[in-house]
Formats: sequence, C-alpha cells, structure tokens
Amino acid sequence: MPSQPSKEIQTFPNPAADRDYEIAFDVPEFTCLCPLTGQPDFARFTIKYVPDQLCVELKSLKMYMWSYRNEGAFHEKVTNTIADDIIKAIQPRKLTVVGDFFVRGGIGTIVTVTHDKKQQA
Repeated sequence: MPSQPSKEIQTFPNPAADRDYEIAFDVPEFTCLCPLTGQPDFARFTIKYVPDQLCVELKSLKMYMWSYRNEGAFHEKVTNTIADDIIKAIQPRKLTVVGDFFVRGGIGTIVTVTHDKKQQA
C-alpha cells in the first residue's frame, strides 16, 4: 500500500455485487496547479459510484488524489481524467465525479462527469 502520491488506484472485491448501492467519497482538500500561471488551484471533489465487481480502496484514492498536488491541470481535464481512471480501475455500474474548484479571479468552476455502464453498452 503506497504512503506517498501514486497514480495507482487499488481495489477490492465488492462484498455485495448482487445489489446496487452507492458509495460516496468527499475529498475536501484537492490541489493541483494552474497550467498557465503555476499558481495552486483548490477544489472539493465528490465521487459517487455504484460498484460492479470491484470497489475503490480508500487509502489508494487518497494517494491518487494527492498525486495531482504538483501537476499543472485544467479543471475540465483533471476532472475527466479522475473519472476515466476510476472507470478503468473498477468499471462501475454508475459514476459521478464533481470537481468544485474554489473561486479564482472572481469565478468558481464546477465540473461534473457522469458515466453509466448500461448506456455505454
């Protein structure tokens, strides 16, 4: 199990794969860097998903989110990348990732990415 930033999202078997239920994560201290200015951007991420066969291991998610701390990333790109990486790791039945970026220059940004496995099929 990593104890430093890592792009690897670890998983474990869903203990109730025969049932739909929602798991929600609140990540209130996300940081990355503005790719244009190099200044820090702060956000609160909400990740909700309905697992299929696998679930996200919590500490690995923490280390994954921490890995963006010194990376330049546009809000739209980083939110979509986080969603894509979770989809790749666990192939959830449903997923919603919301990046609520703090006000910068008088403008706040909220990026919402959704995924529905049934609609993708």
